[in-house]
Amino acid sequence: MGFFNVIKNEVKAAVGYQQNFTALLEAKDISRALNYMQDRSGFAEKALLEYKVENHEVMKRQDKAVYDKKGNFLRWQKRWKIPIPYQSFINEIALVFLYGRPVKWTQRSKGTDYAFEQYIKLLEHLRFNANVREAKRVAGAEGTSAMLFHVFRNKEGKPDVLLNVLSKQNGDDIYLIKDQYKRMTAFAWGYYLNESGNRSIYHVDIYKDDTVYYCKRVSVGWEVKAIPNVIGKIPVILFEQELEHEGTQPMIHRVESMESTDADVNDRFANPAMVATAEVLNSLPKAEEEAKLFILKNGGKIEYLTWDQASQSKANEYERLDKHILSKSFTPNIDFDNMKSLGNLSAKAIRKVMLLAVIKAEKRKETHDNYMNRTGNLLRAILGNVLDYQHKAEYEALQLGHEFQEPFGEDVSDILADISKQYNDGAMSRQTYVEMSYLIKDAKTEIERLKQEDLEAIAKQQELNKIDVFGGGE
Repeated sequence: MGFFNVIKNEVKAAVGYQQNFTALLEAKDISRALNYMQDRSGFAEKALLEYKVENHEVMKRQDKAVYDKKGNFLRWQKRWKIPIPYQSFINEIALVFLYGRPVKWTQRSKGTDYAFEQYIKLLEHLRFNANVREAKRVAGAEGTSAMLFHVFRNKEGKPDVLLNVLSKQNGDDIYLIKDQYKRMTAFAWGYYLNESGNRSIYHVDIYKDDTVYYCKRVSVGWEVKAIPNVIGKIPVILFEQELEHEGTQPMIHRVESMESTDADVNDRFANPAMVATAEVLNSLPKAEEEAKLFILKNGGKIEYLTWDQASQSKANEYERLDKHILSKSFTPNIDFDNMKSLGNLSAKAIRKVMLLAVIKAEKRKETHDNYMNRTGNLLRAILGNVLDYQHKAEYEALQLGHEFQEPFGEDVSDILADISKQYNDGAMSRQTYVEMSYLIKDAKTEIERLKQEDLEAIAKQQELNKIDVFGGGE
């Protein structure tokens, strides 16, 4: 059957028959369907050449051949290859300032407490905080990553979901189609699986709002299994951005080249060397002697050959390059000495010191706000359509909010003082006060305790009112 599909598709292509993307999928012409999609693999592979230190340009330096005066080969002289992982450092700093602390989710609707509680439990079940950091790290290194939500039945036969972060460095190919409004209309995940005979077979899972196509490349054409998409949405959160070290690669290469060349020079000249006149050569002490005596005669002379270290201009270049690499990638220079000098600065003061990273994080929030909104909508659909269908209406009514938290926390003591003043002035309810207090982990439970204490206090007061001033009952 696959052979006839291939022949039919080739004939249609030969006569210029134009099929749209869906028609190609229905015809099981997956190869041409993938040609309709944007393939992000090429850009990711190129980005990884810059990100992984083993692929840096400086690693291509070859050892130098040494010849004698007659041109005969003597030996190979080692030439150092010193890559510097600026890219990963820049990427990790950017990650910490955006997702260093978990995204804070809030409930904005009323009467949806159960749905919100299940939503938070689902985030914990999916290890969302760890996975979103991994997805952001990959996007900063490769330019594109994706969080794919896969629904299935677990061992107990119950519906379940897992979260998989897709990246080129893990062997994943990402394909997608967007319309003119930049909305994703189709997504595909390509990967290899080892099957019978230890053969590596290429698979592609293609997701649309209404259908999921599981495709496997065979000797002739593709095997395709189409099933309804029970979620009702493309179960993917796509992360797209420019590389975190964008624009700094030439400067990084220059620093690596200088470091490697300096290492070669150090090997050749940094060790002490002795210069002696011919009259001294015959009276040199033996190497194994602990106390060495040099006997000089007939005007003999001994001195050490010293090396004038790197010029100031080279030192200045190192400093300028390091400064430009970090500043132009909006990365603060965070090391032990700099952090030690911060002392007991407040969170606001640290924010000012780390302003470059804050600026970059605020820029990233322009897109990641949308990613978190889509995450909320997608997980509500998974809960309502797959995991907990009987409460679908409540999940649809659930309105979510999210907030990116500061990586170094906030000046909570000042905040608590402010809200305490507002509460004491009557400008804030007790429930809001409890919800905003950083000392209270479970605001709902705390409010119930306070209500119970109020009821007990009222009951106690009523009991006291039954007793008159003479100690007798009514």
